[in-house]
Amino acid sequence: MIAALIILGALVATGAVLWMLDRRHRPEETGGAERNEAPTEESDGADEEQCCGMHITCERDSLLAAVSREIEYYDDEELDIYRGTTPDAYSAEAEEEFREVLLTLRPDDIAGWARSIQLRGIELPEAVRDELLMIVGEERMRRNGQSA
Repeated sequence: MIAALIILGALVATGAVLWMLDRRHRPEETGGAERNEAPTEESDGADEEQCCGMHITCERDSLLAAVSREIEYYDDEELDIYRGTTPDAYSAEAEEEFREVLLTLRPDDIAGWARSIQLRGIELPEAVRDELLMIVGEERMRRNGQSA
């Protein structure tokens, strides 16, 4: 009876150690197997729901329109009226429209929204573009476990 308890205890301890090691090496559940990277617009590959860990950055976090050719709307159809407007030609009200959409997006949707905007031929106002890059950079750092 004592031998069975010793074997059971050893199995439980081994299982706990293996579980902790597995959790330590597994990417975050939010899908980030990213590496250290500045908030740039570089990536390769196709858009995926989860990161595979084989690329420098996760494809779903890429801001490049070339990553995915599919236009996805994020309840922002009203922004299509700004197609062809240059970044420095926006009024304060138009800039606020973009900012409102950006700030109501989930963090995981921001890069996809930026790709969608590019594919639709819309250039972001300069201030909103800077905010977008800052938010994407902060989200990447958060996923990597770095402090801002």
